[in-house]
Amino acid sequence: MGSREAGGVCLVLQAIHAAGIERLRKAGCKVRFASSLDPAVLAREIADACAVLTRDARVDDALMAAAPRLAVIGVHGTGVDNIAVEAATARGIAVVNTPGANARSVAEHALALTFHLAKSIGIGDRAARQSDGTFKYSSRLVELDGATFGVIGFGAIGRATARLAKALGMEVIGWSRSQDDDAFAAEGVRRVPSLDDVLSESDVVSLHVPSNPATRGMIGRDQLARMKPNAYLINTARGALIDEAALAEALVAGRIAGAGLDVFAVEPLPASSPLIGLDNVVLTPHVGGSTEAALYRAATTLADEVLAVLEGAKPDHLVNEAVWPRIASGERAL
Repeated sequence: MGSREAGGVCLVLQAIHAAGIERLRKAGCKVRFASSLDPAVLAREIADACAVLTRDARVDDALMAAAPRLAVIGVHGTGVDNIAVEAATARGIAVVNTPGANARSVAEHALALTFHLAKSIGIGDRAARQSDGTFKYSSRLVELDGATFGVIGFGAIGRATARLAKALGMEVIGWSRSQDDDAFAAEGVRRVPSLDDVLSESDVVSLHVPSNPATRGMIGRDQLARMKPNAYLINTARGALIDEAALAEALVAGRIAGAGLDVFAVEPLPASSPLIGLDNVVLTPHVGGSTEAALYRAATTLADEVLAVLEGAKPDHLVNEAVWPRIASGERAL
């Protein structure tokens, strides 16, 4: 069994805010940064680590097997689709994350993408730079007050996005597989019975669900066909939720008005993507949760979660709850 107390090596796979690193060091951890994400390099560098911290770099069973002292995997953010959680549980390794730390920033980004589309900001910027005085006579600009904003997924980010949309005067509807009616009622959001209802009723559809077997590809040709022709699709969650080829087809054909995407099936977005050449798409490189405030909160929260496990205390955001009795009792299968 590996050490369960602060003071060991914490391997950081991808940069996090300096405040989180400082918190780990003050607790006595030896912080080391991975020199590469190459699996062979990581296998060497993780060998003596008691904790590994990642943003979206994969931590699979093979990497865990190379780290006999590993006690905790810390995920900077909410999504754990790049972590072999079941393997971690089988090995007695805690997986922690930071849900809610970036909720406000991601929510703001979802609305920023919405504004960009509704007000044709990108095309308008280009027109201004080209001294095009005809743009305002030919563009389709949309007032959002009174529009229907549909939220798919109603966790911390979905709820934060709903609040901002309501503050702009939009009618907010929502759908979730996991949240109960009280969660929607508390935010003044009308819950609709199905995903199809959100798609067919909304002027803006915003995705806020994790990537898992039940959600991957949840927006495909059939779902896009149910959207209004003047509707916008916003995705600040995970790229795997959308069939990008089907989305490109719908955008070219004018079956929906536009899309705002911060995440993609493959990141960074390949230069060959059909989305790149479309004027009715706004693209950002997975930066919704990368504001200074969000990065600070995520890094310090992650440090606290990791330290809790190393010090033998149950963390607030334990992803694999089933592992805790084994950790608390000192049992660990390697």
